[in-house]
This record gives sequence, structure tokens and C-alpha cells, in this order.
Amino acid sequence: MSRDFVGALLQLNAEKGVSREQLIRTVEEAIQSAYRRVAGDEDIQVRIDAESGKVRVFRARLVAEEIDDPATQITVADAQAYQPGAAIGDLVETEQLDQEAFGRIHAQTAKQVVLQRLHEAERNVVFDQYASREGELITGTVSRVEPRAMVLDVGKAEAILATTEQSPLEHYRIGQNVKAYVLEVRRSARGPQIYVSRTHKGFLRRLFELEVPEIHAGTVEIKAIAREAGSRSKVAVASRQPGLDPVGATVGQRGARVQAVVAELGGEKIDVIEWSEDASTFVAKALSPAQVIEVRIDEEHRIANVVVPERMLSLAIGREGQNARLAAKLTGWRIDIRSDVSVAEAAKAEAEGRLAEAAEAAHSVVAVSAGAEAPEPAPAAEPEPGAAQTAVATQEAPAKPKRRKAGAAAAEPEPGAAQTAVATQEAPAKPKRRKAGSAPAEPEPVAAQTAVATQEAPAKPKRRKAGSAAAEPAGDGEVSR
Repeated sequence: MSRDFVGALLQLNAEKGVSREQLIRTVEEAIQSAYRRVAGDEDIQVRIDAESGKVRVFRARLVAEEIDDPATQITVADAQAYQPGAAIGDLVETEQLDQEAFGRIHAQTAKQVVLQRLHEAERNVVFDQYASREGELITGTVSRVEPRAMVLDVGKAEAILATTEQSPLEHYRIGQNVKAYVLEVRRSARGPQIYVSRTHKGFLRRLFELEVPEIHAGTVEIKAIAREAGSRSKVAVASRQPGLDPVGATVGQRGARVQAVVAELGGEKIDVIEWSEDASTFVAKALSPAQVIEVRIDEEHRIANVVVPERMLSLAIGREGQNARLAAKLTGWRIDIRSDVSVAEAAKAEAEGRLAEAAEAAHSVVAVSAGAEAPEPAPAAEPEPGAAQTAVATQEAPAKPKRRKAGAAAAEPEPGAAQTAVATQEAPAKPKRRKAGSAPAEPEPVAAQTAVATQEAPAKPKRRKAGSAAAEPAGDGEVSR
């Protein structure tokens, strides 16, 4: 019987993967719980010899200074009667029991407890096995496809590949072998739950470690990864060995290594670039395949201002901004992309604005200085009464008289306006020359002389036809010709 018991332990060890010591401890606890279901047997202990399979059942109590439970505890004085030198905390055996007291009911109870403990031990073993593999790749077989997830059979457990962790380019079928990245392992009532992913950037890292020996050995290091699953990824690599090209080692001869990774990802595009400590150089390489003219780094705000040729602007930004977005994730910088044409126009507009501001400032300074030096204008002098009449008479130029036909009589002006009409219509005649020895006329006062000169100016005689008589104007102010 002992041989059968040891053989059963070895078989369980091979099937369940549970260690032999843990199996023996599980059976001991199961038999103890079966004994202790009887009142008064709470102090029964069971020990099993792992080599021979012999079972020993005895009563034992715990040595304590103060007794709280008399069924399982014993004082120091009583313990020393069974075992000299017993101290507080020791387990002292008080009675050896016969195995014949273990009946059929006890055996059924022990069986149920053993099965239950074996399941728990098996789940703990599986949990520890996969919990240590978090962050690694596992290979499973598609066992069933559910609306929200796909279940993979990975051996002793099942892995859950959620829909959100699946690439949109991939389609799976029952029985297909699938590689996946272990995200998390959780305990549950049905056993450990393994959550895996194919969209995590760690999945891409592990695939490169499988395909590129230099990465697996550590001579080429993957510094950063930016990924949009199913569309595009960017990988920054650096070499730890002088003279080794990290990009060439990662891509492989004719792209064989990177093509193997692309095939596993279902055709996802991968850009491999060289990592650099210089931020501007790293940002310029991260925007590949676009060419970069200049990169200006703003350390305070973590912004990289990038200038690219006009023809490369759409390539640098990418479809829906994908290339710029992945470059920003890869480098950790916020990237602002502008074309060289727009930068030149902005610089020109800024220069013109500065010139305008400078000219306006100079003009303001000149105006202020001129206003401070200019003298105050003198008040206008009031004109004298005689000078005002002279100015009025001088500004009103007389109109040229119209020509009249021969025999026609001149229109008679109104009596009140006769002098005004003569003064305005008849141009003043040139003064006549005086003969030598004649005395000049005595001048009249200023106002009277000005009025006479204005009103009595003889008009220029008009030409008359032969035989026609000159018309004589009527009324006051008559002038003879």
C-alpha cells in the first residue's frame, strides 16, 4: 500500500506539474482535516514519509504561556512532562494514534479535500509559471473565436486575445498557431487568466529579438519604438559595438530580417532608424523618408521646429499626420513642421513689419522734436477802413463790354445800379500824358479818389461801321466819347 501511495504521488507529479513536497503537504492537510471534523480531535497531526509512504497520526499541542484554547494549547509545565526542554511556541506530541481509527467516512472526506487541494496547487503552479513570463512571447493555437475575444490554447491554460489587442489587418481561423505578447496574468476561480496582445509595442520588440541575433545578444539595442498597429511602426536602434551598423544589422541582407517581422505582422510597414543623442539629428532621422533642411530645438517647451522642402511637406506630415505623430512618439518631442517657402515668407513679412515699426517710431520722434521747436504764430492785424475799400475795388475786375451792332441803342440801366454797372463793366483807361509845364491835379482824399478812379474809368471805344451814329447811354454817369 505504501508503494502504491508513492507511485500515485509520482504520477500526480508528472501530470499536474506539482512538486512532490507540495503533494505530500496537500495529502497531510487533507487527512488532518478529515480527522478534525470529529469533536475533540482538533489537536491531531498527520505526517507522511516521502520515501516509504508511511503515515503517522498523533496528537500534538502548541506550548503557550496563556491558554486560550485548551484543545490545541498546553502550558510550559505540562509540555515539559512530555518533552523535556519544551519552550513557548514548540509543538509537543502528546499521544500516538492508530490508523485503524481512520474509517470510510474519513477516507471520503480526505479524498474530496485532496482533490480540491490538488486543483488549487495546480492553479498556483500554472499561475507562477506564466506570471514569470509577463513581457515575453508565447505561442498558442486558436481554440475558439468569440465576439469580444479570441481564446488561445497555450497548454495548461488558456490565453485571452481581446479584439482591441488584435491587428485590423489579420484574420484568424480555428487551429491556427499564433504568437502573442503576455500582458498580464490574473488569478480567478477557474484558474489563472492570461491576457495577451498583438498590438503592443513590446510584441514588435520580441519579434526583432527572435529574427535579429545582434539584438538578442545585446550588441544592437532597441532604444525606442512607436507603433500604430496594422499601419506603420518606427524603431530606433543603436549599436554597442564600434564599427557595427545598427540599421543594417536590423534590416538584414536585402531586408530579409525585417521582412520576416513584417510578414508576422500581416504587412505592417516598419521604419528602422539610427538613434542619436543629439535631439535635432534624432528628430530629423525620425521624420524619414522625408528630407529635413533644419531643426531648431526649444528645450524649455520641448518643441522641435522642423523646416522641410516644399515638395517634402506632405511626405513629412504623412497621411492624416501619421508620420509626424509617430516621430513625436519616438523622440518624445513635440514636432512643428513647416516648409522652407512659408518660413521665408514669414521672415520677409516680419522684416517688413520691423522696418515699418522703425519708420513710424522715427517719424514720431521727428514730429515731437519739430513741435517743441516751432514758434507760436503772431495774431493777425485788423485792416483799416480805407484799405478794405481799396482791396474790394481791386479784387472786383470790370467785365469786358459786349459788341453792339450799328444803329442799336444801348440798354438803359436801372437808376440805382448805374454807377455800379459803369464801375464793373468799363475797364479803366490809361492815364493821359501831361504836357510839360502843366500843373498836376490836386489829389482828393483817399476814399474819394479811389471811388472816382473806379467809377469814372472811360470804357474802350468800340469800332463802328461807316455812317452809323454812336448810341448815347441815358441816365446818370453819362460819359462822352
